[in-house]
Amino acid sequence: MKTKVFKWLIIGMWSLFVGVFLMGSLYIYTVSIDLFGLYGGMPSLRALENPENDLSSELISSDGVSLGRYFRYNRSQIAYEDLSDDLVNTLLLSEDHRYYEHSGMDFIAYMRVLKGILTLNPAGGGSTITQQLAKNLYTQDKKLEGRLASLGRMPKRIVEKTKEWIISVQLERNFTKKEIIAMYLNTVEFGSNAYGIKTAAETFFGKGPDSLNLQESAVLVGLLQATTAYNPVRNYDNSFEKRNEVLWKVHKYGYIDRPTYDSIKVLPIDLSHYDVANQNKGMATYFRSVIKDHLMQWCSENGYDLWEDGLKIYTTIDSRMQRYAEEAIREHMSKLQKIFDEHWGKRHPWVDESGREMKGFIMNRFKRTEHYRSLVRKYGKDSDSLRIALEHPKKMKVFSWEGEIDTVLSPLDSMRYYKRFLQTGFMAMDPQSGNIRAWVGGIDHKYFKYDHVKQGRRQPGSTFKPFVYGTAIENSYYPCFPLYDVSPQFKVPGGTWRPKNADGGYGTGEKMTIRMAMAQSINSITAQVMQRVQVENVVKFAKRMGITSPLDAVPSLCLGTSDLSVYELVGAYSTFANEGIYTKPYYITRIEDKNGNVLENFVPETRQAITEETAYLMIHMLKGGVEEEGGTSRGLSYAVKAGNEIGGKTGTTNNASDGWYMGLTHNLVAGAWVGGDDRSIHFRNWAMGQGGKTARPIWDKFMQKVYNDKELSVKKGAFKRPDRGLNVELNCSRYENSVTDIDSLRVEEQPEDDIYVP
Repeated sequence: MKTKVFKWLIIGMWSLFVGVFLMGSLYIYTVSIDLFGLYGGMPSLRALENPENDLSSELISSDGVSLGRYFRYNRSQIAYEDLSDDLVNTLLLSEDHRYYEHSGMDFIAYMRVLKGILTLNPAGGGSTITQQLAKNLYTQDKKLEGRLASLGRMPKRIVEKTKEWIISVQLERNFTKKEIIAMYLNTVEFGSNAYGIKTAAETFFGKGPDSLNLQESAVLVGLLQATTAYNPVRNYDNSFEKRNEVLWKVHKYGYIDRPTYDSIKVLPIDLSHYDVANQNKGMATYFRSVIKDHLMQWCSENGYDLWEDGLKIYTTIDSRMQRYAEEAIREHMSKLQKIFDEHWGKRHPWVDESGREMKGFIMNRFKRTEHYRSLVRKYGKDSDSLRIALEHPKKMKVFSWEGEIDTVLSPLDSMRYYKRFLQTGFMAMDPQSGNIRAWVGGIDHKYFKYDHVKQGRRQPGSTFKPFVYGTAIENSYYPCFPLYDVSPQFKVPGGTWRPKNADGGYGTGEKMTIRMAMAQSINSITAQVMQRVQVENVVKFAKRMGITSPLDAVPSLCLGTSDLSVYELVGAYSTFANEGIYTKPYYITRIEDKNGNVLENFVPETRQAITEETAYLMIHMLKGGVEEEGGTSRGLSYAVKAGNEIGGKTGTTNNASDGWYMGLTHNLVAGAWVGGDDRSIHFRNWAMGQGGKTARPIWDKFMQKVYNDKELSVKKGAFKRPDRGLNVELNCSRYENSVTDIDSLRVEEQPEDDIYVP
């Protein structure tokens, strides 16, 4: 009898085991095929072989430095070879010390978990790194949820766990152990806007994952348990304790001995390099912001997502020159702002043409902001609540040249504070290749978003004059051609117009060459030249040189009254330095996908705009600013001028609202603009706000830094003379007091086939 009962008991147990096994296998199979849509889809084998992450696209300088990223989630991929040994061992010994002994699921760990549940003494989770990777990659995808997910948390969790097991097996079959470790570290979140180990290492410790040491690795591995609770910045004590727990496991499993553990556990967490990435930080912030629209358009046309496809965008920006440009602006503008503040004192710098403060200026400007429109939507346009909100102080951080300041200001007070700051735009370009080497669109991208290189347009003042003289040179007027300093008169609608010189007069009657006149920026002679060559021809010349903004064909155009951008002015001046060839400034050389495949190569647009001789004669004219007595570039530093050929032109508009400087060398052309956010914000007198004082120092400081860097290819040198020589004498001294006719300046008649026809 006992034997029979025992027999049936054995049969029953085996039947139960087989039944559970069959039912379990059937359940797993139904999950894998998503029977009746109950469980939700599974990623395909192809997806498992090529796991997709939302990867940030990276902007890379011409010298291989990361300028920044475009991201929804700040993530970048790395390979196993890019991980330090300390990091890998810390991860494995802390999270999955039998990693190389299992095939995706650690049944010994499951038994430990089950024992903990039965004894009411939980001993931690049993998920392997492979399972955690499966969860990170796939089971959080809402698109893969089935009908059972709507029944509650428990059915949903069971299905997710089942999928996790299935996917883990597939991962182990299709990838090596090392590949799985790298994939896992590429997908995890570390907090502080850092997704993936590469970004986390850069964010918390300012280094790559291949350089992480034991204590740094332990901090990051600890973060995997809870990104907020163990964040070393927000919760230092928790992070410190968690780091040491991780280090204890590393010691426990024999990677380090006890003395090493004891010495490391007392070390503080070094957060001196902690820096959360965002679009307001890092290098070339304005450049990154401006070209974003261009990149998004390219992505739209080519089927890519800038924010998550992990594109590599290679730019023409040189990180060293970019840094020097930002340093030059910081050094000069901080001092200039102090002078500006002292100059105005307690008075407000927004004034009308009579020098009187403009009433209602701040309110009028504030009404243009989105902040004002949101308040109107909330309170109503004419409500008392709106008035109270505009004047109600609140805590905020504000920009200053000494660093951010914590203060209390109302919205109107904040506008009043920021409107006092002078702004700037600067761009440097290789005239031969068209490569933009540096781009600074303002004084601080976090607080002043508007870009003053390409987006902003202001009156160029005398920096437009080279296009007037260039038109003359093209029409057989040469640098030694003499004119008298007498202001001409133009007929204009409603009467006549006669330009004044910088001193407020209509000329001294002095005789001078047009080279000297341009060097000293004499308005009267520029106007005479305009009168001779006609304004329509000047407009055509400027357009050929690369000016794209509308130009008003009026006499005052010779003094730079039509708004232009730094971007187009630098491009146009580069035509002079590039033997008459206009090369459109460009900033992207190629775009690659996340695997390094080249998606597109870019080349600059070029065209012959003027003859080589005209270009060189205009270089000679521009060099007059340095070489002629009274030239507006003579104040450049000896460090930049010594052993170097330089062409330069200052520019200043009425009331000194805009200060400009354009500087040319044989292999680098750069331009700077300085002014207020509004044209009504400026120095009270022209002398203090002229381009020679506000903008020229930026170019000078930048060039000094460039020349001091011996690793850069930008060296001092001379402009290239035309191979065929010149048809004009450049030494004007032999013609002093005798030249009366333009034809006497010719060395020989230009051959007919060399005549340039616009």
